[in-house]
Amino acid sequence: MKNYIILAFLIISTGLMAQKADSVKKNITTDSLFNLMNSDNKKERVAIFESSRLILSQTTETVKKKNLNFLVLHRFGDLAGPMGGGKYFFGLDNIADLYIGFEYGVTDNLNIDIGRSSTPKAGGLVDMELKYAILHQTRNDSSPLAITLIGETGLRPYNSYPHFNDRVSYFAQAIFARRFSHNFSLQVAPSIVQNNQPIPDVTGNPKELFSLSASAVIKVTNLMGIVVDYAHPFSSLRNGSAGFSDPLGFGFQVVTGGHVFTLNITNAKAITEINYLSNTSSDYFRGQYRLGFTISRTFDFNHKESYKPKK
Repeated sequence: MKNYIILAFLIISTGLMAQKADSVKKNITTDSLFNLMNSDNKKERVAIFESSRLILSQTTETVKKKNLNFLVLHRFGDLAGPMGGGKYFFGLDNIADLYIGFEYGVTDNLNIDIGRSSTPKAGGLVDMELKYAILHQTRNDSSPLAITLIGETGLRPYNSYPHFNDRVSYFAQAIFARRFSHNFSLQVAPSIVQNNQPIPDVTGNPKELFSLSASAVIKVTNLMGIVVDYAHPFSSLRNGSAGFSDPLGFGFQVVTGGHVFTLNITNAKAITEINYLSNTSSDYFRGQYRLGFTISRTFDFNHKESYKPKK
C-alpha cells in the first residue's frame, strides 16, 4: 500500500510541474513584460498552507512576529477492530494522544514552539523546537519553493529510565513546499529522529531513524480543503512482518476567521513526530484507525488598543 501512495504523490507532483513548465514556455514574453510592470506585487510571498499544522506534519508556514498560535490536537481510540466499534463508542471512549502547544513568532520567519503530548504508553513528551523559514515561494516564481527547517528536543517526564539522558530525543526536518495552483499545495519533508533510547526498546531497533513525508491539500472552496498526510520511516524493522505501519492520515480542513479546524482519520496514535515516526504499529486493515482533530487559534500582539473609559 505504501508503494502506491508514494507513487501517487510522485505522479501528481511531476505532472503538475510539467504543466507549469509548458505554461511558462508558451507565455514567457507576456509574463516577462507583466512582471516588469508589476514587479513589487509579483515578489509578494505565497501562503502555501492555511496553518502551521496538517494531520501528521508541520508545514512551511510560520507564525508572524509577536503572534501566538495556540494548538490543540486530539486522537481518539480505534474506530473499528477489537478495541473499537460500538463497545467503545467507536473510539470516542478512549484517548490515544492529546497535544497542547504554543507557537510564538520571534520574527516573521523564526518561531519558538513548546508543547506537551500525553502519549500514555510512551510516558508523555514535552518538546521544544525552533522553526525557521529560510525561503518563501513568490508570486513571480523568482523563488518557486518554500523551505523551512525544524529542530526539536523532546523529553519524557514519566516511566523509568536507567539514565536521565535516555529520556531525551531529537528531531530535525527540512520541509520543501510549493503551491501549484489556488487549489493544490504539496510538500515533501525528509527528517531524522534520534532517540537516546530506542522506541520501542527492542533488539535491533536503531536509535537513529530517517524518514520521508509527503503532504497535500486540495481546496474544494476558498475556506475548505481535503488533506492527505503520509510518512515512511526507513528501517529494516519498519515493515509489516515486524508489526510496524507507515503513518497515514486523511482529513477535511475548515478555516473560520482566526481558527483553522481539521477533522481527520489516521492510523497513527501519537501526535508528535518523534513518537509517531518511531512507533506506529496500528494498521488500517485491522481496523486500527482513529478519529482526530486539530484546532489552531492565533492571537496578534502587534496592535494594542488603548483603553478609553466611558463618559
